[in-house]
Amino acid sequence: MSSSPLLKIFTGNAHPLLAREMCAHMGAALGAATVTCFPDGETFVQIKENIRGDDVFVVQPTCNPANDHIMELLIMIDALKRASAKRITAVVPFFGYARQDRKDRPRVPITAKLVANLLTAAGAHRILTLDLHAQQIQGFFDIPVDHLFASPVFFNYIHKKKYLEDATVFSPDIGGVKAASAMSDLLNLPLGFVAKRRVDANTVKATDLVGEVEGRNIIIVDDMTETAGTLVSAGKLLKQHGAKTVRALVSHCMLGDVGRERLREGVIDEIITTNSTPVEPGNLPITVLSIAELLGDAILRIHSNESVTDLFQVKGY
Repeated sequence: MSSSPLLKIFTGNAHPLLAREMCAHMGAALGAATVTCFPDGETFVQIKENIRGDDVFVVQPTCNPANDHIMELLIMIDALKRASAKRITAVVPFFGYARQDRKDRPRVPITAKLVANLLTAAGAHRILTLDLHAQQIQGFFDIPVDHLFASPVFFNYIHKKKYLEDATVFSPDIGGVKAASAMSDLLNLPLGFVAKRRVDANTVKATDLVGEVEGRNIIIVDDMTETAGTLVSAGKLLKQHGAKTVRALVSHCMLGDVGRERLREGVIDEIITTNSTPVEPGNLPITVLSIAELLGDAILRIHSNESVTDLFQVKGY
């Protein structure tokens, strides 16, 4: 007589703190595994407990250094497969290489598709992720993808804030209008967008605005930031046109030295982000919201073969 598979959660080295928060919310123990490197830099993984026939989830955002964290995830999946896990779900709160999702220049790869192929080939049975840079990336996988959104987490944090009384939601570019529109509908606020021109990989120039700006508190909605070039450029243009404050809702915040230096200029009054990747606010105006509960609830629903659709809904309003 067969029993139901046990739920097991493991983590690589990309974001163990998030994995521990998820386990605490779920009332589960974090699985025992060794994930380290040989002296030559090769990744070594050993699963330290029996997982035969279990339903296993591996938490690993593929953030900087992306290549190292992707290899860790692939090798962990292979180890779990060879240890006879019944089902393996890769929990990838931030999916790296997502911006390389099309051929926008001659003779360039579609690396997001390559990473999707690698995860499938390694042995993943499904993917759980959050706010993909482009939603069509779900179609790059030949396995099920549960794509969650951070918007309910953002909404629950800001929907009672005083600055919403005279606010406008803005997309930092035309491509992000759909996500900004969804947030403006949730908050019942007007919508605008910024036209921009990319000068190089680290520099973006905002050129035009469409929407109510003068005397308004602006809320920019974006999926990710690394150099803060888009946010700061848009913020400068918005304040030149009379914006009182400029805040940003950013799902994935991976600021490097350039981005931190730009934020010190004070153009952006606050970045509200999630802990999909490790974030160190330091003395910068960054508010970090936890997605541990959202991801934990999704895992419990996947494990029990329930729908995750309810997690897309805003609660408590």
